[in-house]
Amino acid sequence: MTDTTHQPRQQQLISLQVNGEQHELLTEPRRTLVDALRHDLRLTGTHVGCEHGICGACTVLLDGQPVRACLMFAAQAEGSEIRTVESLADGRQLSDLQQAFSEHHGLQCGFCTPGFLMLAEGFLAERPEASKEEIREVVASNLCRCTGYQTIVEAIDDCATRRRAALRSQLEGTGHQHTGHQNEGNSETGPPRAACEEDRCGSTTRSR
Repeated sequence: MTDTTHQPRQQQLISLQVNGEQHELLTEPRRTLVDALRHDLRLTGTHVGCEHGICGACTVLLDGQPVRACLMFAAQAEGSEIRTVESLADGRQLSDLQQAFSEHHGLQCGFCTPGFLMLAEGFLAERPEASKEEIREVVASNLCRCTGYQTIVEAIDDCATRRRAALRSQLEGTGHQHTGHQNEGNSETGPPRAACEEDRCGSTTRSR
């Protein structure tokens, strides 16, 4: 007689740091990162498309680098910092990158958008001075059937330009503030140096 009793599936306890929070999951060793994010942590912003690492809809950041969450096991992400698309917005306030996508109509059906956002977020953190040509080459690694890519490129380029301008303004403001402090430190409360030297000379002359 054949034993049809199903053996319990092997499970393991793993710890994942996602969007700044620590989570402990009891899951199968073969569970993919994208399934753990969507089904265990309910972070459904990360989408599942081809499940072969081609479309890029499941792109997340792993220690700041874009990765395909469908191609790695959840257990492989232990000890790393994971960021999903949910980490971009601050409550109801969109991030500058999300706002740029909205302004430039860089999405239509929206299915591929989370993957493009996380791809761009990781890329701009590494290459803030990226040219349009570099951006166009990078976004070609993800698939979009709606936009034709041009509006996505324009959105990312606009966001990069604004970030560079904001950083430049911040640095210039810091430089002016530093110069002001230096000028204050160099100001003298006593008489001018020339007058002091003249006075000393006069005193010496009189002492003779």
